Amino acid sequence: MRLNTISDKADARRDRKRVGRGPGSGIGRTAGRGMKGQTSRSGVAINGFEGGQMPLYRRLPKRGFNKPNRLDWNEVNLGRVQAAIDAKKLDAKKVVDLEALMAAGLVSKERDGVRLLGKGELKAKVKFAVAHATKAAAAAVEKAGGSIDIIERKPKPSAKNDAGKK
Repeated sequence: MRLNTISDKADARRDRKRVGRGPGSGIGRTAGRGMKGQTSRSGVAINGFEGGQMPLYRRLPKRGFNKPNRLDWNEVNLGRVQAAIDAKKLDAKKVVDLEALMAAGLVSKERDGVRLLGKGELKAKVKFAVAHATKAAAAAVEKAGGSIDIIERKPKPSAKNDAGKK
């Protein structure tokens, strides 16, 4: 096989349908929209309209609350930390913080900091520097002989605060 012989399967790519281009095209005049009325014109907004009946989204009760300033943690379980130490991706002798976890591939983005969870078993003596840790995680780390330093998180600049400064 050569690169210059590679091609798409037949009908893999189709040209865009050009509607309203005369009777010879087969989709001229009304362009497949039927006759007159709201749906034949642009700007139709009838999704969710049920012919005057109370729509489903209004029949169902509202529930819950979305906190506007909720923190978005990078959650890391102790079992995954131990697996990274066993695989030599993390050095147990150094402080395990956000940068070390990102380098080991346990965390992908910075977010609001690292939250240590207690799932799994930690055997290594590790010193953590994280933004938050659960009680179970703190107990497991201290049982293994390690320690946890809770660090203050840096507030991310929000879009609301930046809008007035420009």
